[in-house]
Amino acid sequence: MSSRLIGVGVGPGDPELVTVKGVNALREADVVVVPVMDTGERGRAEATVVHYVPEEKVVRVVFALNERSDRGRREAAWDAAGARVAELLRAHDAVAFATIGDPNVYSTFTYLAQTIAELVPGTVVRTVPGITAMQDLAARSGAVLTEGTEPLTLVPVTAGAIVLKEALAGPGTVVAYKFGRQAHEVAEALRETGRIEGAVWGSSLGLAEESIRPAADLDGAPLPYLSTLIAPARREGGRGGKL
Repeated sequence: MSSRLIGVGVGPGDPELVTVKGVNALREADVVVVPVMDTGERGRAEATVVHYVPEEKVVRVVFALNERSDRGRREAAWDAAGARVAELLRAHDAVAFATIGDPNVYSTFTYLAQTIAELVPGTVVRTVPGITAMQDLAARSGAVLTEGTEPLTLVPVTAGAIVLKEALAGPGTVVAYKFGRQAHEVAEALRETGRIEGAVWGSSLGLAEESIRPAADLDGAPLPYLSTLIAPARREGGRGGKL
């Protein structure tokens, strides 16, 4: 029997937003891997997982989650993390990997799965979807993501402010991820494109330190890295105007 690697989306932070399927996958796995930074602090995925499985079942594996400038160091960290998970797969039938949000949306799991395919050929890889930060922020703020024929564009601001401006110039709703360190550029892009009114920002959703504010209130000061922005589409014409 081939070992199984299951990427489980555990949502943006609120433990109540893990799906029933996700909880079952975590509990049925022999071990649950959680990604941590080399600082040793408990990450958001781990904090969520321990609500559903005993801590002795959780294996912390260091990933270069915050390494963006040194490619060599990042690659070495990914290789080391992949080797550790490969060891677990050789010893167990089912290994779950818990990731915040969804395992197929800007997730470390993507890189891990590619590494495991080379290290442990024949491993069965599957994913369990999770609630994303944009869905949670939309629910908590009352922002409507899409109506009718509107497109929805998701932009990681780590790709640059120009990519964000191009998206904001379009007709649909724009969601921005990973922009805490570039909060000033994001605020400028919203104002330049006339999209700041109605836009909303949030971080630490579902946690004690949760913050949700109108984007117009942002002063350009740095924000938490895992910040989410929703700039709803311009909507005119009343109910059903975009059908």
